[in-house]
Amino acid sequence: MCISAATIDYSTQANIDQVKTTHVHLDWHVDFNRKVISGHVALDLYTLVDHVDKVILDTSYLDIKSVAVNGENAKFHVAERYASLGSALTIHLPQTIEKSGTKICIQVDYSTTEKCTAIQFLEPEQTLGKTHPYLFSQSEPIHGRAMIPCQDSPSVKVTYSAKVTSPLPVVMSALQEGTEEVSDDLKAYFFKQPTSIPSYLIAIAVGNLVGREIGPRSTVWCEPEMVEQAAWEFSDTESFIATGESLLTPYEWGRYDLLVLPPSFPYGGMENPCLTFVTPTLLAGDKSAVAVIAHEIAHSWMGNLVTTNSWKHYWLNEGWTVFIERKILGRLHGEATRQFEALSGLKSLQESVDLFGSDSPKTVLNPDLRGGADPDDFFSKVPYEKGFNFLYHIEKVVGGPSVFEPYMKAYVENFASTSISTEDWKDFLYRYMEKVHGPSMVEKLNTIDFDAWINKPGMPPVDNQFDTTLADACLDLADRWNKARDLENLGQFSPKDVEHFSAGQKIVFLERLTDCEPLPCALISKMDELYQFTPNHNADLRLRWQQVCLMANYEPIYPEVVQFITEQGRMKFVRPLYRLLHQAKNGAQLAIDTYLKHKTFYHPIAAQLIEKDIGLVKA
Repeated sequence: MCISAATIDYSTQANIDQVKTTHVHLDWHVDFNRKVISGHVALDLYTLVDHVDKVILDTSYLDIKSVAVNGENAKFHVAERYASLGSALTIHLPQTIEKSGTKICIQVDYSTTEKCTAIQFLEPEQTLGKTHPYLFSQSEPIHGRAMIPCQDSPSVKVTYSAKVTSPLPVVMSALQEGTEEVSDDLKAYFFKQPTSIPSYLIAIAVGNLVGREIGPRSTVWCEPEMVEQAAWEFSDTESFIATGESLLTPYEWGRYDLLVLPPSFPYGGMENPCLTFVTPTLLAGDKSAVAVIAHEIAHSWMGNLVTTNSWKHYWLNEGWTVFIERKILGRLHGEATRQFEALSGLKSLQESVDLFGSDSPKTVLNPDLRGGADPDDFFSKVPYEKGFNFLYHIEKVVGGPSVFEPYMKAYVENFASTSISTEDWKDFLYRYMEKVHGPSMVEKLNTIDFDAWINKPGMPPVDNQFDTTLADACLDLADRWNKARDLENLGQFSPKDVEHFSAGQKIVFLERLTDCEPLPCALISKMDELYQFTPNHNADLRLRWQQVCLMANYEPIYPEVVQFITEQGRMKFVRPLYRLLHQAKNGAQLAIDTYLKHKTFYHPIAAQLIEKDIGLVKA
């Protein structure tokens, strides 16, 4: 059996063309003193071809102690690291397996090491409560291999079970199956994930965790010091899930719980099944940042249920998820809200394209990841927003939501629990549209330049026109400030300018200012006096305000920037602010000194990328 070129995952060293994992069982012990997870993994696999004499697994910075195949000790070899892909673990089977379809069980005894990029151990002082240690994992895209020897490819989907022995409560991306007392200070926690998932969605967190019910199938977990605030902030979670179900298919995963992590978590959210991980930067106090929850819930279908088969096709996860997220927000808050979010997303896409360069391969929807390329280096708004714009354009071409929304549901039904490529997606789009709507619909699809959308760099080949109803007042106000840059009398401005603006509208106002020439420092000072942006608690607004200030070399903001980038580690915020601080007048050394002082606070993934951003290592 040969794997087609469209299915090859260049980000794995496992022999996924010869064997396939179906189930993973984890037996782990959490050791906070040594900062490791140790134990074993049992992999159930079967052969895809005849004459298989070895199994190759992905690993990264793991201490492999022993390997057994069907209960019999086996020889193994851990290779030298290859680029970003880690060290291939080659397991020599005691006997060659002659027939395809033969089942194998491989057990690997191992532990993580201090170089593990998937797990961050936090000291008590790095947590909110300051009393207990904490750990959490983040495996997307290719860090699962730093936590588990496995076929670390999204093309391989597995069910999993786990027994985790720990001195503190444990949660995982699975359904809880109970606990068992091991000793006075240790408990065993049992989990089961019956729906198949890729390895990057196996996740764990351990700490002083408490839960609060926020809906019929949802609990929010976090440290006790923030549980009441989190429960209030995320109380609308069920409405997001129910709206997703009305758009697509019944929710597959049983539970939709939320874990609010300590502030060093590098993402806004991570769609781990049954247990979405979210950043505490969403706790704005006014529910103004909870659209991230709509995004992570949308992943329950797009990414988790229907999964990209390699990181080349990552837009199938994220572009679709943004599209469904905005469908959910549109259903709940009106079409004008969906259009407003699309406008803001387009601005973020332009920033990513500007950062990489309009001809950069990192701005292609299907990037080339051969030669050991690190998928983390391609992380940007491109798969999210270029992917969204692609789907939005297709919806317009085929005739709008009445035609496209039934196709969305059929797409999920057709590909549920599988991993697919862009070619698979396009083939089904054509087959569905022809079957349901006839040859005339195929002619409409043929007017779309699929090659330009998928394979060409830069901004989308079509400039989608979004409704600006909610944006016009923000843009007009920004233009007024831009035109006032040479005026001494600023009496035309007052706090009433923004008193009826939502947090999102204030953000769009600031986004427009980042497109202008930097404002004089006197104007920035006056703006802050009138609009009180500096003390605002919405993290997205803080980002945009501090960007406006840094671009103008407004030095009074520097202490606020340092505070913001050291009190949380979300890459959406810290990376652009570190870059701008490093570029700002009298800011380069401050950026470097700040990072070096707080390096251990950041997640390993974030730390690696910040070092490239501020020139400590070569990009």
